[in-house]
Amino acid sequence: MPHSPVRLAIAGGHRGASFGNAINALGEKIELVAICDPAETARAKWLSANPSLTAYDDFDRMLDDPRIDAVFIATPMPLHAQQAIRALKAGKHVLSEVIAAVTLEECWELVETVEKTGLTYMMAENYCYRRETMFVRNMADQGAFGDITFAEGAYIHDCRDLNLNADGTRTWRGNLRAGNSQLSRGNGYPTHSLGPVAQWLGINRTDRLLRTTTFVKKSAARHEWARHVLPEGHPDADPAAWENSADSASTIIQTEQGRVISLRFDSASPRPHNMVHYGLQGTKGAFMSRRHDDEDPLVWLDGVSPGVSPANFRHKGMARPANHESIGYPRWQVLWEMSEKYEHPAWKSQGDEAVRSGHGGGDFFVLQDFATAISNGTPPPIDVYDAVTWSSITPLSIQSVAAHGVPMDIPNFKR
Repeated sequence: MPHSPVRLAIAGGHRGASFGNAINALGEKIELVAICDPAETARAKWLSANPSLTAYDDFDRMLDDPRIDAVFIATPMPLHAQQAIRALKAGKHVLSEVIAAVTLEECWELVETVEKTGLTYMMAENYCYRRETMFVRNMADQGAFGDITFAEGAYIHDCRDLNLNADGTRTWRGNLRAGNSQLSRGNGYPTHSLGPVAQWLGINRTDRLLRTTTFVKKSAARHEWARHVLPEGHPDADPAAWENSADSASTIIQTEQGRVISLRFDSASPRPHNMVHYGLQGTKGAFMSRRHDDEDPLVWLDGVSPGVSPANFRHKGMARPANHESIGYPRWQVLWEMSEKYEHPAWKSQGDEAVRSGHGGGDFFVLQDFATAISNGTPPPIDVYDAVTWSSITPLSIQSVAAHGVPMDIPNFKR
């Protein structure tokens, strides 16, 4: 017997609007009933396209609406944890944008609230659902790379224009409160790069994050941009205005099984957007993501891809698969050439529909998995333990930078 659609409210009209196509495509699973945003212009835009919606300007008043089953929190990052906690306590399931929390105290409070209420909580990390990241996850789950020993991820996106409003005042992203902003001297936005990697390595399933350290580079590009766009004499045109931020953060994480993860977050350096930047190394092969839209992701698997590694010929009878035709140097091959065997089943069956919904298909699968978890009473693929483990890198990185790179223990939120 089919389940009734999950009646969803969106908090945050701007970011939430990008999910419109995906919600429409999932009409049998999700019914959008309300929108909440303090800005009248945002509410009016939603109502002009969806007159049947109820529009709220107050988050807590929206939570009193008995028609709402679940809330999608797409508000500014510093609000995510406390709004999620209030929604759960009001009896609503929660889908939260990234990151889930900005302090360790919020991480623990979120875990305890989910455990106490028994409601569905999922973090909307859509990078975990991109075609190549799900493809590689399927390969990792099947053991194609052998024992994975190293993985890397990076989110490199020049977002300096998002720090200031048109009138020269700072946006929430430009607020330099420690721990509450992507500008903090730490890794303020780790989950796009860490989320897919954590799933490849089975973090919180067969392995866990153990300790981490972070180093940051100086804030140079932010000031360079600010002094060109702001009028002379503006306080934010002064280099001192950005000295408590950083252009880039480099984070190293060690897992319980001795693997190493390398992350980079850079939201200030002038360059084209690296929307996906990943790498993986195992005992039987490696993966390397594309660097730009004109490239393909690459993979090399021992005994499958061309050539052998190591490629010297002093040990011709060793480390070579039987009947292997090539004894040449190893050569990368395009990831998509392995689609028949390793394409993720979800992308095989729904990939075209997901891509039509926008954002690389990720938003479609996020909403679908959230609705399915609620309807079936099953754990969501990115649960509260994943959400806070991945998000905890932000406050831990800030602590590590303040301590000049001292490694910080990562809490075991599953206890």
